[in-house]
Amino acid sequence: MSVTHRLTAPAPGWTATTDVVVVGSGIAGLTVALNVRKAGLRAMVVTKAVLDEGSTRWAQGGIAAALGEGDTPEQHLDDTLVAGAGVCDEAAVRTLVTEGPDAVRRLIAVGAAFDRGEDGEILLTREGGHHRHRIVHAGGDATGAEVSRALVAAVRSDPDLELIEHALVLDLLTDAAGHTAGLTLHVMGEGQRDGVGAVRARAVVLATGGLGQVFSATTNPAVSTGDGVALALRAGAAAADLEFVQFHPTVLWLGADAAGQQPLVSEAVRGEGAHLVDADGVRFMVGQHELAELAPRDIVAKAITRRMQEKGADHMYLDGRHFGAEMWEHRFPTILASCRSHGIDPVTEPIPIAPASHHAAGGVRTDRHGRTSVPGLYACGEVACTGVHGANRLASNSLLEGLVFAERIAADLAERHVAGELPERTVDVAAAQAAVAVPLPASESRAEIQRLMSRGAGVLRSAASLADAAAGLALLAEQARSHMAEEKPADPRVETWEAANLLLVATALVAAAAQREETRGGHWREDFPERDDAHWRRHLITTLAASGDPVSTPEEQ
Repeated sequence: MSVTHRLTAPAPGWTATTDVVVVGSGIAGLTVALNVRKAGLRAMVVTKAVLDEGSTRWAQGGIAAALGEGDTPEQHLDDTLVAGAGVCDEAAVRTLVTEGPDAVRRLIAVGAAFDRGEDGEILLTREGGHHRHRIVHAGGDATGAEVSRALVAAVRSDPDLELIEHALVLDLLTDAAGHTAGLTLHVMGEGQRDGVGAVRARAVVLATGGLGQVFSATTNPAVSTGDGVALALRAGAAAADLEFVQFHPTVLWLGADAAGQQPLVSEAVRGEGAHLVDADGVRFMVGQHELAELAPRDIVAKAITRRMQEKGADHMYLDGRHFGAEMWEHRFPTILASCRSHGIDPVTEPIPIAPASHHAAGGVRTDRHGRTSVPGLYACGEVACTGVHGANRLASNSLLEGLVFAERIAADLAERHVAGELPERTVDVAAAQAAVAVPLPASESRAEIQRLMSRGAGVLRSAASLADAAAGLALLAEQARSHMAEEKPADPRVETWEAANLLLVATALVAAAAQREETRGGHWREDFPERDDAHWRRHLITTLAASGDPVSTPEEQ
């Protein structure tokens, strides 16, 4: 299968060669790269900013794994399936929870230092949806930063592992048989690899993170513009579950006009006993769910949103004043500093919070080895849809998913390498040139996409709101096509490429959300408030039509 659509971009001005190119430098991407190198393959890591700038470093809570006394993978599986609201791939979840504990131990061997008690045992905490204390954490609430530090150090210690920072991936390259043969990318900066270039490789691994920047308020960093999902769709790969976006219930509320990346207040704060309250101090989660504040995230986010509607308020509060200063300073130093930097002191006052876009449960569809529907193209981490999250990710399963499935991708590549199944590939230049060029929206379209998505496809959705969002997105696409036809196209540059990726992913997400006429997990339809297992206990598979428009098809039950 050849690439059928590509971003409008200059021809590559330079070429590099490797065996495996990994796009992304979070826990998933760096774990793939390190393990591929152990197998004797050449590897290159391409990352959009610097090595430690992705979503991993922002993770506060920790990594979920059945490491505690009395805990078992089976119990972890049960909690994950409940949170996933009936559409998890149980085989994938079983792989996750079974291989998870040893994967965490190998991460410790790489150098990640998790918090330990006086007896030297790893400390475990509990988060929403978990019936056991099974979350390992570091620096109190700085787990992602510690994991990132350890992996970056390991990567930098390998002089033969090539790194390209400040690089935006553009499109996939394939050979005449439709097998992955590398990718094109744009490097921002100065040096031999400036501007648009090509990396020829035997396999490509997408570990580009999420798509949170399609919404105005998100916990995702500015680089999370859906690049991997957009590339995969243009290359002919299938995506799944794009409608299931998890909105984190407790994100620091900075005002009605706040936009971009917002500070997260980790679920671990509720895990340690903080309460959700309204302006009158009423704990509104009591009686809503057996776990109260520790219910799965979709339930908590919906309850907060309902209470906001009832009270005519734009935020609620998280009350941890009973922790005392010492606990805040030692268990949650990052959150304490973040709140205080915005003029809020959690030691003496409740924290204003509201839900914000946090994690995409869907993404590029893969099997349990991380393989996509395009031969030689793999995906892992938040960009992938392995099936483990279903309709709603269980807290702290995301870093575990990245870790476990990254190891499985590396093992698959190593096995294929030994078997002689990773030959060098010759790029089909004619196919690349024949691909349909995607018109680029103006760079300022990004803000309009975010406004449309937040208003029409956020926590609350309906046929009317989704139709409004779809119409607005279609208008942006039509404007881009018109400008190209009039030979007044937007300049091909990072801002317009990102806008094109956001527009494609947003359009695909809205199409899937409009089709799923029920409420399930992270997808809440006001006009279809009930879960409908008879019709919708299945996945929506998204691909691109020949026109370049996303098409979502229900999977056969």
